Amino acid sequence: MPQTGRSAKRTPPKREAGLARTLPVATPRTASRRSAPMTVRETAAAAVQDRSTPRHDWTLAEVEALFELPFAELVFQAASVHRRWFDPSEVQISQLLSVKTGGCAENCGYCSQSQHFKTGVGASKLMDAEAVIAKAAEAKAGGAQRFCMGAAWRDLKDRDLPKVAAMITGVKALGLETCVTLGMLNGEQAKALKAAGLDYYNHNLDTGPDYYDKVVTTRTYQDRLDTLELVREAGLSTCCGGIVGMGETRRDRAGLLQQLATLPAHPDSLPINDLMPIPGTPLGGSAPVDGLEFVRMIAVARLVCPKAVVRLSAGREHMSRELQALCFMAGANSIFVGGKLLTTPNPDRDDDAALLRELGLRPMGVAAPTPAPAVIAAE
Repeated sequence: MPQTGRSAKRTPPKREAGLARTLPVATPRTASRRSAPMTVRETAAAAVQDRSTPRHDWTLAEVEALFELPFAELVFQAASVHRRWFDPSEVQISQLLSVKTGGCAENCGYCSQSQHFKTGVGASKLMDAEAVIAKAAEAKAGGAQRFCMGAAWRDLKDRDLPKVAAMITGVKALGLETCVTLGMLNGEQAKALKAAGLDYYNHNLDTGPDYYDKVVTTRTYQDRLDTLELVREAGLSTCCGGIVGMGETRRDRAGLLQQLATLPAHPDSLPINDLMPIPGTPLGGSAPVDGLEFVRMIAVARLVCPKAVVRLSAGREHMSRELQALCFMAGANSIFVGGKLLTTPNPDRDDDAALLRELGLRPMGVAAPTPAPAVIAAE
């Protein structure tokens, strides 16, 4: 959103960085200036003003204005909101397993598992529940708090529901949170998954509505919104986000976040993926998004969905430690661990443990270490 010029008669603010100190309330315009357009800073200030409950009426212009804030100011705003709702030293730890790989009927242009593209990923059958539960036990032993199971399906078939339900029940019995991504659902299937012990259902919007048909044409945006509605009606928590780096514009990224922020309930988990280009897919040659722009995406997600757990998701394998640290500063508070995400690489567990230790971050719900007593030297 372009910034308008300032009138020569206008008294400059005493503190240019006033937005950054507190979550501000925009100063009302006088009657004589009421018709003048708001500047980017004023629009952003009005959008992020202190509220006791999250908003669901974000406009695209407001979200775009947040993206336009000076970088340091935007990160400070996001960090302030993060601290209002979360302990900033805690990170939620998830691990993801592909329980049925390849052969998907969808043509999502980023995906290695689509049957429409030659990526070298073959189709497999649905894993047995016992094998999935064993993998979940290994994940828990490695520090995971949530175990996510993904199947490369357009939609869940009733014939597969008992086997999936057995996986969920078994993983839940280990004391882990459970999450699945199985494509589209009907209402009865969503209720059955809830009864089996499912906590979260993942169904990403991928991108903003105006860019969606450049990414996938075998499923509509409304299909995705309808599935999310059925998931909410069944009493399940939602995990919903998207991908950056698919050739979209900043406005498209703002459009995605505006869609998420105006849902009847904000996503409980909000994954932001940095595209992992897959050779053989239509988006395999996409240019990467600038690192600072990715941090802006994290920060704006935190501002518009303040109570969501914002996950720094796929793409960390090609991110520097410094970029990941900036993302945590900007409000990210969840990661996937384990060396693989479905079919793409992810940082090794030891590397993640070292990074979190160096940044002073710990798994969500784990008590902070007791500081060592100070040693006073004798005189």
